[in-house]
Amino acid sequence: MLKNDLLSAFEVLSTQAKDLFLDKQICELFSEPTALEFSRDFVAKNRPVIIRGACSKWQASSKWNAEFFRTTYGRTLTKVAITPNGYADGIAVKKPENQEYFVLPEEQTMKMEDFLAKLEESANPNVYYIQKQNSNLSEDFPELLGDIDMHALKFAFEAFNKEPDAVNFWMGDQRAITSLHKDPYENMYCVISGYKEFILIPPTDYAYVNRRKYPVGTYKMAQNGEMFIDPVADESGEPIQIEWVSVDPLKPNHNKYPEFQKSTPFKVRVNEGDILYLPSLWYHHVQQSHKCIAVNFWFDMDYDARYCYYKFVEKLCGNGQ
Repeated sequence: MLKNDLLSAFEVLSTQAKDLFLDKQICELFSEPTALEFSRDFVAKNRPVIIRGACSKWQASSKWNAEFFRTTYGRTLTKVAITPNGYADGIAVKKPENQEYFVLPEEQTMKMEDFLAKLEESANPNVYYIQKQNSNLSEDFPELLGDIDMHALKFAFEAFNKEPDAVNFWMGDQRAITSLHKDPYENMYCVISGYKEFILIPPTDYAYVNRRKYPVGTYKMAQNGEMFIDPVADESGEPIQIEWVSVDPLKPNHNKYPEFQKSTPFKVRVNEGDILYLPSLWYHHVQQSHKCIAVNFWFDMDYDARYCYYKFVEKLCGNGQ
């Protein structure tokens, strides 16, 4: 198929999606849906929804704040991601080579009270964020699961018909940013304190989200507190590479990435007490308020016909576009 024919086909895909099933803005509900409603109207259609106030009555919403964690869990050890710019798992330039890398954060295990102290150091140049995505809520703070009203999520458990692969805890600096990416999970994102701001792009716009392969690096902290990028190599000494999104939706370079202008970004704020259903394979970029606390449930996606069509589109686009 000729390149122009492909571009035309992708435009048809994007246009049809906007005309037939995507909302003009992210749908909002003000009460919990039934499992049937949730499955039929959102999961089956791969369509996001915000359920306003859905976790506002949880014990977590009235208990969890910085003072609670300092008092109750101050000496509890937890893993913390540290970056010089707030972008953990994102693209950064290594000096003096001016080489772009996909950079993982430095991880340090520290006491909760020390982490909270770092958040309160206004002059601290580095950004600290609890963002370990290994079911760290159940691993590091298992007793806190009792503060989450699982019954309120019954509709989601029944619709997905499975247990979550992970229950993750998030807390950090307002400078912490999650770069644009996608996950193979059905995501129930619950904001306990503060707010999160999401930019969402549907999988039907895959062709317009520029990607390429980058060498992988890890942030390391020098003795003076400054951070540098340490390249990562495999056992043979060859640089490890990963494909990642090239464009930053906060400041897209339309001269460099003109196709991104054809994408359909949705901007939404998820407030304290709200739950966002983020469907699998939707691109998302996240910012947050200072000391925002959130919990999310990752349910493995179904690898059904939709996934097969998605991989077909991915193959047509090629790698590292």
